[in-house]
Amino acid sequence: MLTHLLIKNYALIDRLELTPDTELNIITGETGAGKSIMLGAIGLLLGNRADTKVLYDPEKKCIIEGTFNIAGYYIEQLFEEEELDYGTSCVVRREISPSGKSRAFVNDTPVTLDVLRRVTSQMMDIHSQHDSVLLGSNEYQLQIVDTYAQDDNLLRVYHHDFQAYRKAQQAYDKLQQEASSMRKEFDYNKFLYKELSKVQLQADEQEQLEQELNVLENAEEIRERLQLASEYLDNPEQSVIDLLKGVVNSLSTVSRLSSQYEPLLERAQSTLIELRDLAGEISDEQDSVETNEERAETIRERLSVIYQLQTKHQVKTVAELLRIQEDLARKVSKVLNLDDELDASRARAEQTRLIMMQSAEVLSAARLAVLKPIEQEISTLLADLGMPNASLHILSEAGKPTMTGIDTVSFLFSANKGIKPQQLKNVASGGEFSRLMMAIKYILASKRSLPTIIFDEIDTGISGEIAIKMGVMMREMAHNHQIIAITHLPQIAGKGTAHYFVYKDHSSDRTVSRIRQLNLDERVQEIAQMIGGNNPSQSTLKHAREILKQNASVAVR
Repeated sequence: MLTHLLIKNYALIDRLELTPDTELNIITGETGAGKSIMLGAIGLLLGNRADTKVLYDPEKKCIIEGTFNIAGYYIEQLFEEEELDYGTSCVVRREISPSGKSRAFVNDTPVTLDVLRRVTSQMMDIHSQHDSVLLGSNEYQLQIVDTYAQDDNLLRVYHHDFQAYRKAQQAYDKLQQEASSMRKEFDYNKFLYKELSKVQLQADEQEQLEQELNVLENAEEIRERLQLASEYLDNPEQSVIDLLKGVVNSLSTVSRLSSQYEPLLERAQSTLIELRDLAGEISDEQDSVETNEERAETIRERLSVIYQLQTKHQVKTVAELLRIQEDLARKVSKVLNLDDELDASRARAEQTRLIMMQSAEVLSAARLAVLKPIEQEISTLLADLGMPNASLHILSEAGKPTMTGIDTVSFLFSANKGIKPQQLKNVASGGEFSRLMMAIKYILASKRSLPTIIFDEIDTGISGEIAIKMGVMMREMAHNHQIIAITHLPQIAGKGTAHYFVYKDHSSDRTVSRIRQLNLDERVQEIAQMIGGNNPSQSTLKHAREILKQNASVAVR
């Protein structure tokens, strides 16, 4: 429950602090005094959007801080999931800087607005006039059924199965689209693949063939140059080898005279051996060079095929062509195996669909089981609230699976005898909506471990005995929940265990909204003014005391 609220620099509020009672807190005040402003500030703690227009002083930071006692409300797992420090006391803070930057904190840990909403939605629920609009939507009506059914675990299982089905179905749909596209390209890819594979390309053949063709096309010149080199080395008349032999003989003579010349002799002898070997190899190469126009033409034809393929595929090497061939082989193979892959993907999607539908049917059964009890409880409560002929009928229809299941529920309502129930948005007046909403909140309060519930003028359109009964219902709810009620009815105000008054302070240069807790005499005066205006008579004051006497927790003189 909310144990302390601090609002600084928000709208007409310079600084406001509130320490609510643990049970039923009543907030009253003149129209425009700031009750809704305070509610807007609390809305920031629940993750509502904000801008710099809310700053009382545009040069200072706005701070909204709520301290909650969350002992016994079983939300520790949520804190673990969000990696937040957990304690029985939780401090939630929202800050809006003059630049418009918004920051949120849970126990001094920065959090996103989504995380803030997750956390504070487990601590506080605000009923406002917007809820009356929501009540007409099928989505909100389904949430009411789920809350009453307490089917959170079933919903989690269904959500998991629904996501698994959607993922599998999306994978199948994507594969179908790819298959359609690949089938359109299959014939062309198959042709390209066969064209490449038929050529039987080898990784290094282009370089080898180009080198061999260069030799064949220049065979005569190569032979002539080899012949000339051979004659230089080993010509019978005069050659390098003969000259080197003279070098060896000369060095042999001097080495016999001194051993210091032996290394020169060895080098000359080694060179002679190397030249003789070189001469032999040149001779062999000369003999191997031949003019083979047939072989040259074969190579030209092969290279022409390679060059054409490279131009066609816009590459420069055989290695790149081989990679294209491998890619085409995969594409062709994938199409050839598409039917098997599609069957497997379709089977996975169908399997997850069956699992999801099983979860959906279990969830649907849990919802259907509570429809009649909801109808009966609300009808009973509406009778207590002065609508004995009111009837509520909840229809449930099964449809396509969505994130919330396969069910669409519709609340059909009639406030009068003999009138066929119709959609809520078509039949309920303001007062009827208020009583219906109060009945719904009342039965749901017993189903949720929600620490704090705030009612913003849920008593719109009612008065008299009905207001008293609504106040009694709030008191009963306050036994298990902290209730904060903004009201304009004295009958409800008299039921509070604490009463706060919101007012405008004009004492300084700028009007500010303030709040203060009323003592007993002040409560009598405030309730009397709610009944009879600013100058209540003695009889009105007496009436106010009588209203407070009905509240067992207030000792009235």
